[in-house]
Amino acid sequence: MPHSVSLRKGRISQTNQIYLLTATVKDRQPVFASFALGRLLVRELQRAENLGLAESLAWVVMPDHLHWLVSLRQGSLSELMRRVKGRSALQVNSRLGRRGRLWQEGFHDRALRREEDILPTARYIVANPLRAGLVTRVGDYSFWDAVWL
Repeated sequence: MPHSVSLRKGRISQTNQIYLLTATVKDRQPVFASFALGRLLVRELQRAENLGLAESLAWVVMPDHLHWLVSLRQGSLSELMRRVKGRSALQVNSRLGRRGRLWQEGFHDRALRREEDILPTARYIVANPLRAGLVTRVGDYSFWDAVWL
């Protein structure tokens, strides 16, 4: 818990700022290795976008964490992540017939400062399954997207 508190220090949420957000499943359990549960999280990312909270630029749902490159449209980063993590936890717990925390407390955020940082960051995000050895081609992984495709 002390680490999650330090993640909030100095956090600023600016509308139209681009952020790389990372959230991790509690105890690094590979919950989203399940196709059905991965789809639940993807729907929550899409719901946040449809509500006008954020514009998704790129994302990847890994078995035990999420990387999400967004342009914040309204509210704060904390509100956005609380909504996505909370709703996805309810959905996953309901599907698994369990209760309790799904996600680790807090999340990591990094504001992208220069326009040229965006595309390399998106490439880094979508290449996560390759680096993790889950697939040999990005196109073979089910849970990623980028607006440049």
